[in-house]
Amino acid sequence: MKALWERCVAFHGHECPGLAIGFRAAEAAHVWLGMTGFSQDEELVCVTENDACGVDAIQVLLGCSFGKGNLIYKDTGKQAFSFFDRKHNKKGRVVFNRSLMPNVDRKALQAHILNAPLEELFSLKEPSFELPTHARLFTSIACEKCGEYAPEHKMRLEEGQKVCLDCATSYSRGF
Repeated sequence: MKALWERCVAFHGHECPGLAIGFRAAEAAHVWLGMTGFSQDEELVCVTENDACGVDAIQVLLGCSFGKGNLIYKDTGKQAFSFFDRKHNKKGRVVFNRSLMPNVDRKALQAHILNAPLEELFSLKEPSFELPTHARLFTSIACEKCGEYAPEHKMRLEEGQKVCLDCATSYSRGF
């Protein structure tokens, strides 16, 4: 366990309570959902509801990454991770129980998170959404303003020109 924690710290750059949350969430996925091993492709998918420190531990321990398409960001700001095992048709949402944490300094909180029973740290729930589809490859198109390439689904048609999101003029009427 110590060696795995040290790998996560080396990847993340420092120790912190947030990294500990992700470390233990990955353990919960293993213990409660039977998700084992490092995902070589997209056999294991994690939908993270935050972009905080714990996501680094998920990448190191479970092999979920944005580049492979098996780490998906759903911005709710919650310390929650939905895991899907495509091969064994298993799924579960691991939610951190912040309200049960002691009111202590960061170092003590980190130690508590690393040592407390999983049942005290997390709740296991059913994800509110289905397993995301496999990642797709898209044709890249050159922006007719800046010349940079972007995938076709990220392009806009503006005054007859194909433009990237950076070059497209934003339009909103306040809703």
